[in-house]
Formats: sequence, structure tokens, C-alpha cells
Amino acid sequence: MDQFEADGTVGSDGGGGAAFALAGASLPLSAPARVYVCGITPYDVTHLGHAATFVWADVLTRVVRASGTPTRVTRNVTDVDDVLTRTAAERRVDYDEFGLRQEFWFDRTMADLQVAPPDHAPHARHHVKHVIALAAALLATGAAYQRDGAVYFLGSGVPDAAGLDRDTALALSAEYGDDPRDPHRDDPFDVPLWKPADGDHPAWPSPWGPGRPGWHAECAAMALATLGGVVDVLAGGADLAFPHHAYQSAMAAAATGAGLFARRGFRAGIVSVDGAKMAKSTGNLVLVQDLLADTPGAAVRLFLLDRPWAQPWEYRSEDLALATGRLEELYVAAGRKPGSAAAVDAVRDALLDDLDVPRAVGTALEAGGEAARAVIRTLALQ
Repeated sequence: MDQFEADGTVGSDGGGGAAFALAGASLPLSAPARVYVCGITPYDVTHLGHAATFVWADVLTRVVRASGTPTRVTRNVTDVDDVLTRTAAERRVDYDEFGLRQEFWFDRTMADLQVAPPDHAPHARHHVKHVIALAAALLATGAAYQRDGAVYFLGSGVPDAAGLDRDTALALSAEYGDDPRDPHRDDPFDVPLWKPADGDHPAWPSPWGPGRPGWHAECAAMALATLGGVVDVLAGGADLAFPHHAYQSAMAAAATGAGLFARRGFRAGIVSVDGAKMAKSTGNLVLVQDLLADTPGAAVRLFLLDRPWAQPWEYRSEDLALATGRLEELYVAAGRKPGSAAAVDAVRDALLDDLDVPRAVGTALEAGGEAARAVIRTLALQ
């Protein structure tokens, strides 16, 4: 990829790496920058909300690389999950075979949207030993306890750290698959690092008996195994902020003693349809493959990106048509030569300023030439 030229004031941290403004604050980056993207649980098709998360994470990585800083990206596959197991059983397919099929279709969709493959794509079933090591480390530090074949992480302080009151945290925990009423826990906010075998789900041997990993522990273990103790950016959808990212971060930080897991959170805004969050439970899914049947992948990609990344947004089909027209205008602008060096700098500054894609695209359309070509290259809108 062609790089933006560093000028020592924008993007430079003085130590050979690059920095940019993310989530309202400057983020000096290590080299390589380490980005962990919470990936899919492969039990269903890819809808527009999923796609927005992964396209934005891809742009984050591309902008960092274009500024001159190499990156290492991990995007996991949660292929040990109770919902996945239940769905596979309903369809009379082995859970691992079913997960691989769904992952194949997901990868096809990501390729259509020009989302680059990650450097690491760990699968939970290949990292069970790392979850066991994580649980053992947390037991050793007093951050977890064992009971009846399960290991629980002490999580009473996690809601406060996430800025949530008790009732809100309990509701979110229940909504996203936890069971705060589990009588085996000392506290409703303690969560399983290791679950005992129950006959309905796959199981692996462990020091505490056969069982399977807990969801938050899987991501913590896979991140530690592939990127080390501290990451620069923890990315996902906004609905992962609590409980998943909060517990993943707390577990990793407690295990390493670093006191910090992610230097910055990056959670893409939730998409709604007719005022309701897009979700399988509401039946209001807009499937990416349906859009790609009539619209070029680059236009769908620009449609997802031409807005503030953290902002919740509403799906409207007419906006997709507008994005298609805007992409054509960008191609025409790129044909103008040579363009202004100042405009290229303005595009760079916009993207380094909290990934301000609308400002970068607006500048490119007005200036044309190399500024437009830089936007097309960096945002992968070919």
C-alpha cells in the first residue's frame, strides 16, 4: 500500500511509530500496532451489523499501516459456544463441521467487501489449552475460584469499572448469554472461565474435570496467545462493550498483572432497521449477500464507512443508492490530474483524526487527483 508521508507533526510519536486520534484522544502506537478484533460465532449468516464492524476494523488497520506503522491483527472465531452447539444439533450437523461451513460463507462475504484477512485467525477449539492456562493463572493470583468442576472469575468490580449501575449490568449480562442467577456463584457478576461437562456440549479434559471454556475467557486467552499481554486496540461492535469486552479485559489484565489489557476500545455503532436494533431475534436482518447481488462491494463498503464510526445508525435502502453514486463521483475525481499535495495532506489528516471518512471523502471529491486516489487506495474502494 502507498503510505502517507509522515511530516513529524501528524501521526508521529517521536519513537518511530505512528499515533492518531481515536475515540476522542491521541493514541501513540507501538510498532507493530496490535489490534484484536472480536470475530464471529459461526452459527448464522453475516448481516449488515456484522459487516460494519469488520469493515471499520479493516479501515483502522489500513490507516495505521498507511501512516507507516506495521500492524498485527487477530480476529478470532468463537467455534466453541453453546448457541453454536444448539444450532448445529437442531440442524443435525456436528458443531465443528457446521461452524466451518458458516465460516466459509463469512470469509466469502469479507472478501467481497475487501476486508483483508487477519494476521492471526485463532479458533477457540484450538486454544482450549490456553483457556485452561488462563484459568489456572487466575486461580493462582486469587482472581478466580473453583466449584463443582467449574472455575469462576471474580467479577464483582467489573460493572463499576465499565461505568454501569447494578441493574443495567445484570440486564446486559442476561441479554448476552450469561446467567447471573447461577447458584454456584459467590456473586451474580462472577462469570465462568471453565464450565463443567453436561453431555449436550463438547468437552475437553482439565484439572477441574471435563468441560469447556467460558465465552469471555476464550477471547482473553486467544488475544494473549497471539498478541501478548497488552493490545493497542480492542475492536468489535458496540454491543460487545459489556459484558464481553469488560470481562475479557479484566481477565487478561488480572492474569498478566499489567493492570491494563486494551489501550483503546473501538466499537462500531449499532445499526437499526425501523428503529429496532438489527438482530436475529427481531427478524429484521439485512443480509450482506443480498445487497451484493445488486450493488458492487466497494459501494456497500463506502455505504458502511461514510459516517462516524461509533455513531448508531439507521439502515435505509436509499442511502445505499446514494453511496453508489458517491463512489462513481470519487472515481471520476480520481481521474483528474495531478491534484494538490495539500489536499493529500488534508485527506491524511482527516483519516488520522478519529477515522473521519466523511471529511476525507469530501476533500477528495472537491480536490480530485491524487487526493481522491489516496482515499480509494486507503479505504480499499477499488
